[in-house]
Amino acid sequence: MFDRVLIANRGEIAVRVARACRELGIEVVAVYSDVDRDSAVVRMADEAVRIGPAPARRSYLYIPAVIEAALRTGADALHPGYGFLSEDPDLARVCQDNGIAFIGPPPEVMERLGDKVSARMLMTEAGLPLLPGSLEPLGSAEEAARLARRTGYPLILKASAGGGGRGMQIVWSEHELARAHRQTRATAQTLFGDPRVYAERYLPRARHVEIQILADRYGNVIHLGERDCTVQRRHQKLLEESPAPSLPEGVAKEMGERAVAGAVAAGYVGAGTFEFLVDPDGGYYFMEVNTRIQVEHPVTEMVTGVDLVQEQLRVAWGLPLAIKQEDVVLRGACLEARINAEDPARDFAPAPGTLTEFAAPGGPFVRLDTHAYPGYRIPPTYDSLLAKLLVWAPDREQALARMRRALAELRVAGPGVATTAAFLARVIDEPAFRSATHTTSLVQEMT
Repeated sequence: MFDRVLIANRGEIAVRVARACRELGIEVVAVYSDVDRDSAVVRMADEAVRIGPAPARRSYLYIPAVIEAALRTGADALHPGYGFLSEDPDLARVCQDNGIAFIGPPPEVMERLGDKVSARMLMTEAGLPLLPGSLEPLGSAEEAARLARRTGYPLILKASAGGGGRGMQIVWSEHELARAHRQTRATAQTLFGDPRVYAERYLPRARHVEIQILADRYGNVIHLGERDCTVQRRHQKLLEESPAPSLPEGVAKEMGERAVAGAVAAGYVGAGTFEFLVDPDGGYYFMEVNTRIQVEHPVTEMVTGVDLVQEQLRVAWGLPLAIKQEDVVLRGACLEARINAEDPARDFAPAPGTLTEFAAPGGPFVRLDTHAYPGYRIPPTYDSLLAKLLVWAPDREQALARMRRALAELRVAGPGVATTAAFLARVIDEPAFRSATHTTSLVQEMT
C-alpha cells in the first residue's frame, strides 16, 4: 500500500480522506492556504505544506504548487477529494509524469466524461436513455431554436464543460432562447474557459437519483445502489438518502446495471457516480458522470458497509475489487443533511464567521463528518459546507425521526453565523418529502 498520500483539498473531505489513510497505515500530507493554517486536517496530518494565499486559483487550484508539495514531502499518491482539481485531467496527467499515483480515473477517461457532450454520445452508444436534446454543441441560437422545435419547451441549456450545478439556464419559451443561449455561452466561458453549450428537454417535476459505481484496473465494475438527491437549491444538493424512496419496482436495479454498462464503455477506474433524472412515471434519463468521490458518498457507506475512500486507495494501488456485485446489499435507510454556513432566510446567502459553539449530536447510528470546532473561523473564500450529518435506521420512517432528533441536538453558533440545519428540519417535516412525492422544485416551493 502507499506510504504517503497528499490530500489536495481542504475542509471535511480532507479530514475524511485522512482518516481512511490512517486506518490503512498510510501517512498523511495536508496542504493549506493562508486562511486554512489552523484547519483540522493540518492538525492531524503527519506533514503540512502551505501552497499559497487564500484565493483558490493561487492555492488549491494551482497545480504547480500542489505537485511541488507532493514531491517535496515524498508523497507517492495524491487524493484530490471533490471540487477544486478533483476532475481536472491535467492534474492526473502531471501526477503520472512525476511518478505520483492519482487516486481517481485515468486522465483520458476524465476528459471523455468531463465533457458533457462527449459523455452523452458515449452513454447513448452504451444504451443509457437520454432526454431529447442535442448530441453536438449548439453553435448558435438558430441551432438551438431548430432543436426546440423538435423537442418542445421548456429546455435547459448547459455548459459542455460544466458541473456542480453551474452553467445552466432554463428556457421556457422561444422569445427567451437567443438571450439565454448568449448568456449561457458567456457564463460557460467565464466559469470553465469553454463556451460550448448543449440543450436537453427540461423536466419541471423530476427527481434526481444517482448510482455509485466502483471499478478496478482489470475490468471489474460494480454498483453500490442508488442515492436520492432531489432536495436541492439552485441545483446544489441539500439532503440525500438511500435507498431512493418510492421508485417503481426494478427501476433502481435497472439504473445500476445501466451505470455499470456505461462505466465499462468508458474504461472507468475508481469510484464514480452516474446521475439520472427520474420523471413522475418512473422513466429515467442519464445526465452526467462525476469522476470523483461525491460529497454524499457516506450515504452509500452507511447502507452498504463499504468504505468508499479506502476502496479508492486500494484500486489506485492496483488491487482488484474485493467486492462482487452479489456481495452488495443495501440494509436499512440513511439520510444525509448538509450543514452549510448559509442563511436560508436570505436566499441561502453565505454566513461565515468564527464559531463560538460547535457541539455534535450523538446517539446510536449518527455520523458527523466535519472539519469544524469551537473557535474555528469559517472563511468566506470557499464552499460553505461546514458538516454532513448522517443517520441510519432500519427503515425510512425511523431514519426521519432520528434525523429530526439529531438536527435538534446540533449546536452551531457564532457572530454572523447561520446554517441550513433548521431549514432542513422543516424539509423532513414537509408532507411531500415525508410521502416521497417531492421533486427538485421542493425548496423553491418552500421559500
